Amino acid sequence: MDKKIRVTVWNEFRHEIRHENVKAVYPNGLHTVIGEGLLAAGDFEVQYAWLDKDAEHGLSEEVLQNTDVLIWWGHCAHHEVKDEIVDRVQKHIQQGMGLIVLHSGHFSKIFKRMMGTTCSLKWREVGEKERIWTVESAHPIAQGLPEHFELPHTEMYGERFDIPTPKDVVFITWYEGGEVFRSGVTFERGYGRIFYFAPGHETFPIYYDENIRKVIANAARWAAPRIRKEITCPSVKALEEIKSK
Repeated sequence: MDKKIRVTVWNEFRHEIRHENVKAVYPNGLHTVIGEGLLAAGDFEVQYAWLDKDAEHGLSEEVLQNTDVLIWWGHCAHHEVKDEIVDRVQKHIQQGMGLIVLHSGHFSKIFKRMMGTTCSLKWREVGEKERIWTVESAHPIAQGLPEHFELPHTEMYGERFDIPTPKDVVFITWYEGGEVFRSGVTFERGYGRIFYFAPGHETFPIYYDENIRKVIANAARWAAPRIRKEITCPSVKALEEIKSK
């Protein structure tokens, strides 16, 4: 049997504790529902980390060394994530660890760091319908997904989305109110792969949806390290004799 992909699902885990309407949908936290979807796929090992787990937000050097793909969900406490932890996560991504950023994680310190932009967007929360279009059906993240699928109630995220030009735009969303959004995009930084996926508001049962779970599982497989290697800037000797001195 092939070695399983080691995934760490990180969540602020604040809304589920403080707000009954969120707890009603995700009683044990969004992270556990996301993890359950991966475990059901069968080829993942899953561990969980959250903002208040310990002094390092559950993201110690040892945890990250044993993480192939980090999934990030944050919303109300981006500013509380310590900069030294962001530095650590960035280093591991550049050395080959995959990163999947979900929904409001677009404003997380780590996503902004990796994008180098504000990552701002439009938003509206009225529970409207979302139709997600698969625009790159040959991409590994789109494997097994229909041409389009719908979520009955969601939070709208609209353009302009202030991100660099993605490597791939895999999904585009249309919202009932009329906006469109690049809802599934990929990037590469150093040896690491990054996927941002917009659907997933905390008061809607989006992470129970089978298509959403398939996207996240596919993305975790795609983002798993191809190589895990420190990036250096060495001075090197010439391979051939240089005669033009």
